[in-house]
Parts: sequence; C-alpha cells; structure tokens
Amino acid sequence: MAFPRTSSENRFYIPVGFLPSDVIAANDLQMVPAASRYDFGLLTSSMHMAWIRVTSGRLKSDLRYSAKMMYNTFPWPENPSDKLRQAIETSAQAVLDARMQFPDASLADLYDPLTMPPILLKSHKELDKAVDAAYGQKDFKTEAERVAFLFELYQKYTS
Repeated sequence: MAFPRTSSENRFYIPVGFLPSDVIAANDLQMVPAASRYDFGLLTSSMHMAWIRVTSGRLKSDLRYSAKMMYNTFPWPENPSDKLRQAIETSAQAVLDARMQFPDASLADLYDPLTMPPILLKSHKELDKAVDAAYGQKDFKTEAERVAFLFELYQKYTS
C-alpha cells in the first residue's frame, strides 16, 4: 500500500492505493508492505485523516505524511471483533470498487474535493461508519471530537 508523502490540505481523504510488489518507491511515496484491506480501511478513514491533520508537518499548507509521526503514533482500535474487522474490510473493498468505476481517472482526480464522484464519497462515508464502530463510537459531530477521542486513546496506549 502506498501513501503520497505530500497531499492537498483540501482533500477529504488522502488517496492511498495498492501498488504491485515490483514498484520501487521514490522519496515522495510512503509504503506499507503487506497491508490488508483492514489497514487500508483504517488509513483511508476520517479517523486517520483527523489524526493526520493535527500531527502532520506541512509543505506550504499541504499535508506532509510521516511514517514516524503519523503512522507509528496513530491509535488503532483496541481489539476489534472479527465482525467489526470484516465490516471495515468489506467497506474498504467498496471504496476500491467505487474507484474502479473510473478507470481513466487518476487518484488525484478522484480525490479532488470539487470533482470527487458521489459514489466514491458515499463509499468512504460507509467506511467511516465501520471504522467508528470499531472504536466503539457511533457519531462524531465534529473533527475536533474525533481528535479529542484519538488523543485520549493515545494517552491511554502510551501511559
């Protein structure tokens, strides 16, 4: 799985994707070897985006992803059930399937907030519900609530 190191601050989600194993990543591409659909689901969720927006560095105003500062510090759900993991995997596959409906579009095109296809946005919203459920949460009214929740979880994990 590959993350762009720098991504527009305007995107709802960072365009993460799976690449063939023979791809050699350049310095502007972060790789997560042997990532699963579960990993993809969590890392392309609003939960992870909330974490990124407060922990990432910036290049101008764009988000600058760091494995050390964002991936390694992200508080993953604590022991989600098989049912919750499966819900994330199923929703993550729906996101990938929605992307496949636009074979001529780049990830940059698909994740432009002005032109993001409604079916892709809807798939991400369903994924967000599955991810929130894995954290034992049903509804965050604001991103600030997500961030506060994540920092409480981070504090619990690191204390």
